[in-house]
Amino acid sequence: MKAVVYHGIGDIRVDDVPEPRIEQPTDAIVRVTTAAICGTDLHFVRGTMPGMKPGKVLGHEGVGVVEEVGSQIHNFRPGDRVVISAVLGCGSCWYCRRGLFAQCDNANPLGPRTGTASPGSPEMQGPFNGLQAEYARVPFAHTNLIPLAENVTESQAITLSDIYPTGYFGAVLADASDGKIVTVWGCGPVGQFAILSAYQRGASRVIAVDGHADRLEHARSRGAEVINFNEVDPVDAIMELTNGIGADCAIDAVGVDSESAKSGPAAGKDAERNAEEQHALSPNLDSQGQDGHWKPGDAPSQAQTWAVDSLAKVGTLGIVGVYPPGDRYFPIGTAMGRNLTVRAGNGNHPRYIPKLAAMVASGQVRPEDVVTEHEPLTDAVGAYREFDLRSPGWLKVALRAG
Repeated sequence: MKAVVYHGIGDIRVDDVPEPRIEQPTDAIVRVTTAAICGTDLHFVRGTMPGMKPGKVLGHEGVGVVEEVGSQIHNFRPGDRVVISAVLGCGSCWYCRRGLFAQCDNANPLGPRTGTASPGSPEMQGPFNGLQAEYARVPFAHTNLIPLAENVTESQAITLSDIYPTGYFGAVLADASDGKIVTVWGCGPVGQFAILSAYQRGASRVIAVDGHADRLEHARSRGAEVINFNEVDPVDAIMELTNGIGADCAIDAVGVDSESAKSGPAAGKDAERNAEEQHALSPNLDSQGQDGHWKPGDAPSQAQTWAVDSLAKVGTLGIVGVYPPGDRYFPIGTAMGRNLTVRAGNGNHPRYIPKLAAMVASGQVRPEDVVTEHEPLTDAVGAYREFDLRSPGWLKVALRAG
């Protein structure tokens, strides 16, 4: 079968690889119809998130049709159309029983202390091949497959695999709720759903921050007040908009590949710190912030620093942007001095996907406009490059696999 395979930093290819097979009685084999490229995948390819093993199939977002099920799968059968959760849980352990699927004790065969299990990810997240392929093996399929209503389109369904539940989880972590002012840092796909989710949970105002005009326009269409950090200092702007108090909640939807301001009053303010942090986290990068293959961000802790600086006292920061295990850069002194609450983690997707899928099926939410590009799986490398460069209009890429 065809699959997108990681061969090393900056080196991905569409290869012919063996089709997966049932390995455990709780497995299912899914014929993937639509996969997607996530910003997290770019962290792996850029080298800002270590631990990827050459030869692993990439991708953790998928929609498809069940082809085969193991002997212990009783809620699905061949022919069922499903969305695959990007976060894997067993459904039976102490954590899963409490809806904390991202910390499942059993899904990751490397042991309960290794953390979240996810397909197409660094080895610490398990040995599971990813979903940017024609077929995929899904472990604990009774929990990690979610049925799709007939009226849910492929473009709608692919958002349910990861970006919508991650954005929703960001709003949960940040305690976005009735009457609160919420800032969303990063208006990529997850940021767009963080905006939507903050409003769904009762926020009175959402202020969205990014440096790309096309992404800010998407945020504006969702009702957010938008700030371009290449035009104004985002912290100063938020303080002005909130009468000097700051926001109640902040959601970091960017992660380690955050970008610095290239123009305007915020440009150059943290250049020395940014360069030091980037070199420490990604020593393979040259002084221009590029390794000759891909374009990582040049300011690893910029989004979280701005988010903390613009929060009101006793505010809450929710972090769903991805940071590598070796990252030691966080403005802890500011957070402590203002009695901030900081919550971070991978989303408990099997907990939220059924609820979000029902809203999509009923027509309450139409998430498909976030999926701006549709490319065949065979053209995945070119799509990765455009998405990596933040090319105008390339907000989210779906890959047609079947």
